[in-house]
Amino acid sequence: MLDFKLDTLLAVAEKQSYTKASEALSLTQPAVSHQIRLLEDELGAKLFTRNGGKFVPTKEGEIAVRYAYRLKGLYSSMKEEIRTCGNTLSRLRVGITHTTESNAIAEALAKYGSRHRETTLTMIADTTEKLYEMMGNYELDLLVVEEKRRDGHLRYLMLDTDYLACIISPNSPLGEKEFVKIKELRKEQLLLRLPSSSTRRLFEASLRSLGESIDGFNIALEVDNIATIKDLIRKDIGVSVLPVSACLDEIRKGKLKALPIENLSMLREIDIVAAKDFPHPEILEEIVALYKGEDV
Repeated sequence: MLDFKLDTLLAVAEKQSYTKASEALSLTQPAVSHQIRLLEDELGAKLFTRNGGKFVPTKEGEIAVRYAYRLKGLYSSMKEEIRTCGNTLSRLRVGITHTTESNAIAEALAKYGSRHRETTLTMIADTTEKLYEMMGNYELDLLVVEEKRRDGHLRYLMLDTDYLACIISPNSPLGEKEFVKIKELRKEQLLLRLPSSSTRRLFEASLRSLGESIDGFNIALEVDNIATIKDLIRKDIGVSVLPVSACLDEIRKGKLKALPIENLSMLREIDIVAAKDFPHPEILEEIVALYKGEDV
C-alpha cells in the first residue's frame, strides 16, 4: 500500500549514501537513484545534496523524510489496529524519559507485561524531545514524561507529582543542613543533566524566576545518564539537582540524601500520554492503577 519510494528515501537519508542504501534495500545503485529521481519529480523539489562525499537531505528533503517516517508509522499502526480489532492489543510501545526510567514506572510497566503476556511490551528511553517526535511519527503508543506540550491531539493522565532537589552524598558537609542556599550551591561541583533534558530546563527556569543564571555555577560535568551522576555523587565527586523520584532507592538505603534548595519550588507532574484516538484507553487506566499499587 505504501509507495516503495518512501523506503528508498529513508534508506538514503539514514545511510547518507546511494550505494549503502542499495545494499540495505537489496537493489542496484541505479535503481535507488531512479527511485529518488521519481520522488523528486513527483514532489517538484531536490531532496538530497552531496556534502563531503555524503548525500544529505536538503530543507525540502528534511520535510519529506519527516513525513515519510510518519506515514510508515501510521501505516504500521493501522495494520496493527485492524489485525487486533476486537481483540487484545498484541504490541505496546512505551517511551519513557531517562528520569522516569529510574523510578516506579518501569516496575508498573513490567507488571502490566507480566499480566498481559499476549502483548509484547517495548520500553524505549530517550529525551523528552525525541519521545514526542517518535510519537508524532507513530513510532510509540504511549509516553511517560514530565513535560506537557500544547497539542490538542494528545491526552494526558497524571501518574504522580515529583520535585527537584539537591542530591548529595551522606558524607557531604551540606548533609548537616535542612536546606541548601543558592550561594552554597554555587560553591559546589555540579554534575548536571544535559541542557536539553526537562530536568535541566526546569532547574534553569526556576533560577531565572529569581533573577539568577546557571552561568554563575561550577558545572563540573554534564551527562544524560542519571545512574552515572548518582554513582559520582556517592563517590563524593560532586552534587546534583535531580528529581527525588529518580533517587528514592538510594535515599532509602542511606546512599544519597536530598535537600530542598532555598526559594526554589521545582514541582512537576509525571504524566502518561497517548493520542486522543488511541484505541485502548483502558490500558492507560490499568498502568496508572498498577503504578499506584491499586487492585485492578
